[in-house]
Formats: sequence, C-alpha cells, structure tokens
Amino acid sequence: MKIFPAIDIKDKKCVRLVKGDFKNKTEYEMSPVEQAGKYKDHGFKNLHIVDLDGALTGEIVNLDIIQEIVKKFDLKIEIGGGIRNFDSIQKYIDAGIEKVILGSAAIKDKNFLKDACEKFPNKIALGLDAKDGYLSLSGWKENSNQLTINYLKEVNDYGVSRLIYTDIDRDGMKQSPNFNETLKVAEISNCPVIISGGVSSIDDIKEAKNLKNVEGIIVGKAIYDGDIQLEELVKEDA
Repeated sequence: MKIFPAIDIKDKKCVRLVKGDFKNKTEYEMSPVEQAGKYKDHGFKNLHIVDLDGALTGEIVNLDIIQEIVKKFDLKIEIGGGIRNFDSIQKYIDAGIEKVILGSAAIKDKNFLKDACEKFPNKIALGLDAKDGYLSLSGWKENSNQLTINYLKEVNDYGVSRLIYTDIDRDGMKQSPNFNETLKVAEISNCPVIISGGVSSIDDIKEAKNLKNVEGIIVGKAIYDGDIQLEELVKEDA
C-alpha cells in the first residue's frame, strides 16, 4: 500500500478544504516546500500535490514551488489541478513529476485523455471526483450528468496508468473513505486505484489494504490536524 501524504497549494500556502469548498478552508503555517521536506524526513516515498490555484484558473500557477520540491527531495510525485493541455503536462514531466493527473479536461473531452495517454505513456493518471455517483468538474464547482462507472467503462482502454477516486462528500470530513464506491470502481478499472477523501485513522489505511486493485491511499487533513501521526503512518507505507 503506497501512502500519499497530501499537499494542497493555494496562494503559495498549504491549505485543506472541506468538501472542496474554497470558502471553507484552513491555512497551515508550513510552506509547501517545508511540508514536503517533513514528509521526506519521515521516510515517505510518494507525494500527492494539488495546485488549487490551477484548478480554479485552468493554468499552471505554482510550477516554481513544484520544481523546488522535486529538486530538493527524492519523492515520487503525482500532481493535479487545472491541467488542461499538452503544454502543461510537458512542463510537469520536464520538472520531474512521476504522474500528471487529468480531471475536468479528461471528463469534458475523452479524446484529450486518449491522446495524452498515447503521447505521455505511463505518465497520465485520471482523477475521478464523484458526488452521489456522478462526476464533478472544475474544482468541484460543476456537476456533470455522467455516472462515474459509465465514464470509466468508456475510457478504460485508453492507457491510463493510475486512477485517483475521490468521494467529495467525504473529502476533508475525516469520516472514513467511501470504500463501497471505491471497490466498485476498482473492480472495473484496468489500472490501479488510489483512494482519496475522508481518511480519519490508521484503521482506514488497514482496511484499504484489503481491497483488490487498490494501489494506495491519500492522507491529508488527518495529518494536518494531528489525528494520524506521521511516525505511525509511515509504517504502513510499502
């Protein structure tokens, strides 16, 4: 089970949102670079970064911070947030990012996802953010009329290398992930799945380990709020 500690960047700071609501956010003292260093010092190997400024604007906003994190720390990083063209993907790959997460752009234009997977083999992750079984778009401000499962079936053979599944209603709530929905997605998906949203305790990590085709889990707010200690969490990282 790969553990992905999370860093969400907004206005150059580490923040956490509740259910993706930009009005309901907590800012933390540590800078994103300092936070990445803390994760590295504890022995984590993977890192999940979201450029929330990018998610809102559709542009790469915090490339300088990302480049600094990549340069300073030997971490395998996946990044998402506002990546809507090949140029943005290329910039992140050139910066040394392991996986580039496509979300809204891939849902709105399946051909973009397909072409990206062909152009950047083994580099594209698909971020599916769901609310009541339906996909959400554009930093969760926009609901689609597409069922998550139906969309996944349509793009399953495109060559996506990783799938990140987030239940929006659980995100930032620390009420445990939606394991039932994640399992449905994992059973269909041709690529390994990462669970996101709602992790509240080490017990959630242990439960996730029992799920088939689940590669890892993202932990955010529970770390920042001190519900999960990094020393305890890193023991589950393999």
